[in-house]
Amino acid sequence: MIRIGNCSGFYGDRLAAMREMLDGGPLDVLTGDYLAELTMLILARDRMRDPTLGYAKTFLRQLEDCLGLAVERGVRLVVNAGGLNPAGLAAAVSALADRLGLSVAVGHVLGDELPAEGGIANAYLGCWGIVECLRGGADIVVTGRVTDASLLVGPAAWRHGWARDDWAALAGATVAGHVLECGAQATGGNFSYFQDLDLRHPGFPLAEVAVDGSAVITKHPGTGGAVTVDTVSAQLLYEIGGVEYLGPDVVSRFDTVRLDADGPDRVRISGVRGGPPPATLKAGTVRLAGFRNATTFVLTGLDIEAKAALVRSQVETALAPARPEGLVWTLARTDHPDADTEETASALLHLSVRDRDKDKVGRAFSRVPIELALASYPGFHVTGPPGDASPYGVFVASPVPQSEVDHVAVLPDGSRVPVPPPAETALPVTGADPAAEPVDLGPTRLVPLGTICAARSGDKGGRANIGVWFRTDAAYEWFLGWLTAERLHQLLPEAAGCPWFLARLPNLRAVNIVIDGILGEGVAASTRFDAQGKALGEWLRSRLVDVPEVLMNERGGSQRERRATRAGRPALAPDDLSEEWAQ
Repeated sequence: MIRIGNCSGFYGDRLAAMREMLDGGPLDVLTGDYLAELTMLILARDRMRDPTLGYAKTFLRQLEDCLGLAVERGVRLVVNAGGLNPAGLAAAVSALADRLGLSVAVGHVLGDELPAEGGIANAYLGCWGIVECLRGGADIVVTGRVTDASLLVGPAAWRHGWARDDWAALAGATVAGHVLECGAQATGGNFSYFQDLDLRHPGFPLAEVAVDGSAVITKHPGTGGAVTVDTVSAQLLYEIGGVEYLGPDVVSRFDTVRLDADGPDRVRISGVRGGPPPATLKAGTVRLAGFRNATTFVLTGLDIEAKAALVRSQVETALAPARPEGLVWTLARTDHPDADTEETASALLHLSVRDRDKDKVGRAFSRVPIELALASYPGFHVTGPPGDASPYGVFVASPVPQSEVDHVAVLPDGSRVPVPPPAETALPVTGADPAAEPVDLGPTRLVPLGTICAARSGDKGGRANIGVWFRTDAAYEWFLGWLTAERLHQLLPEAAGCPWFLARLPNLRAVNIVIDGILGEGVAASTRFDAQGKALGEWLRSRLVDVPEVLMNERGGSQRERRATRAGRPALAPDDLSEEWAQ
């Protein structure tokens, strides 16, 4: 068994997490995930200003404090903080170790960066470069773009001596790596049932990975949050697609994942089946697409729609001689009738503009709302004056043959070990499940859908996924038969016109709803209110639907009733609950 922890889920995560994980209990390896689509654009801008940069600088700040502790405890570090410059970060780590008087062997992985015209492109490499660095004696392994799960799969494959065709073991470790990759999201962060947990300072997760690839997800004793079947289910459903989880080293079948409680703050992952990977890698290209700016008008009191129409007409008339290519208005009706504060009497009218010409969305745009200050609707003001234009980028994913990527492990002694593409590949199996038959469970009540389910949502480029899971078989089977395209569009009108599909994960009593295009061109370019779709799941849970009464009477069906029972007070009666939510 190997104990692998996580201390970062994104660039900007808790700085103290590395020390907390090293101090909190025994570990063999500590991993950190620092990269996301938007992060690559940030790192590209860093590298343009200084060619020696292009990596996650916060990792060095963490090492400044913790490298001695990691060496003392014999914990190896595996991170993708190298970003666009793994060699540069590896050199900086070695220099830091020398300055601190520590002997540290540093390896790094190259080959992910691809030629790209007008942008940057990176292939998502697998785990075997990490394995070679660890075999070569590395105490610290720095990578660029690898799949997030590879940060765990690499150390597990190294420790257990797995072959490249040990599909079941690689698939099991991939699932464990997916759980760990986002840090505290596995221990209760961003969790629908957050009121059941102490989340003032959630701990970070770790995995005990066995030789067969099965794993126990846990956390250090005494840390906040919790590790339960529900918290692990939530993270398993985050930013996935269909039941086949495609990776560079293995395809993992998420519909075979089994979760079982294994004691307090311990959840066992087992039963995962895997198979050969596809012959292609995912490659992500980020390019600078133009410039953008924004402002928000505050509309207070009466005649909100008329006020919005007036200022919109005024702004568009003023911008007509040099109208930006993209101009998006969004009216957020945050106002309440007969409000007892000015803020709750106000709606917000957001205006976002985009153009390839910086001047069109710079000061030429910014002056327009300012010049309307004494010449528009009554009560005119903005939340803050618009500034100068800022650049934005677009992320595009595409396949690249594994045979065309020069995956190389650079060992601590400077020797280079080529990592060949997989000898065996397979085309992914595609195909939709047949539609489920509707289930009639008798009388219904109008309540939020979240009364019987939890959800977690996220983004991949312009695609959003919403993972929804249930605590009872009956609720899961009812939802499968109830959800149709028409109902999805009624629940989420913003998804109307977007292609979508649903993946069933019966072992988790879960479905994954994948909606293409709802996030436009991705987070770096989006003008959407929730650019990354992080709250789509909670919006879905808040929508009122006719839920069979029997489902709310089952154990685990209603979070409100569970909390009331634990507190020793009666839950709302069914009729009261329905009436409360209907108001």
